[in-house]
Amino acid sequence: MTEVILALDVTGRDEALRIAGQCAPSLDAIKVGYPLILATGLPFVRELAGFGLPLIADFKVADIPNTSRLIAEQVFASGFSAIISHGFTGSDAVAACITTAHDHGGECYIVAEMSHPGAGEFFHGGTAERIAALAVSLDADGIIAPATRPDRVKTLRGIVGKKKIYSPGIGAQGGDPGALAGLVDGIIVGRQIYGAADPAAAAAHFAPLRR
Repeated sequence: MTEVILALDVTGRDEALRIAGQCAPSLDAIKVGYPLILATGLPFVRELAGFGLPLIADFKVADIPNTSRLIAEQVFASGFSAIISHGFTGSDAVAACITTAHDHGGECYIVAEMSHPGAGEFFHGGTAERIAALAVSLDADGIIAPATRPDRVKTLRGIVGKKKIYSPGIGAQGGDPGALAGLVDGIIVGRQIYGAADPAAAAAHFAPLRR
């Protein structure tokens, strides 16, 4: 089974609730980033939680340990189930996010490599591999790896073993779910679903992956 995670990167409260409600039957989780939270505020998370799906805070935390801890505490106090943190900030900052997540019964996923073209400028040359190894050593729940580069996902899978891998970049960025079969635990889909004329049908398109 491959989880289907909606990246709900819209900025309107009503739009977000409409799309989440329509797509919920075909989803395993909803990922919420800065665009929606900056537009609606953290209390909006409680409204999204009403759909009964795990909520992932995609804040890509990248700060000193104390600030990272404070951010993570706010995330879990608001009702999120998981948080995404960058890994390049180093072991102490990453550990702060992971520990805080686990203290709240939540999960923490570490960005090993991003999905956009520019990611290759800094995440290659062994950097992503080192971040993936760091995530394992600190007992993160998994990593984020690019659906746009299945070869890189395969390499990172060899490092993280049975840890979860969630992959963004499906659809609008060109990632193909078929190329990730057996490599990832979940795909993250944004514009291909929320930007569709019929978001529910777009989300249902990925339903076979969940079987």
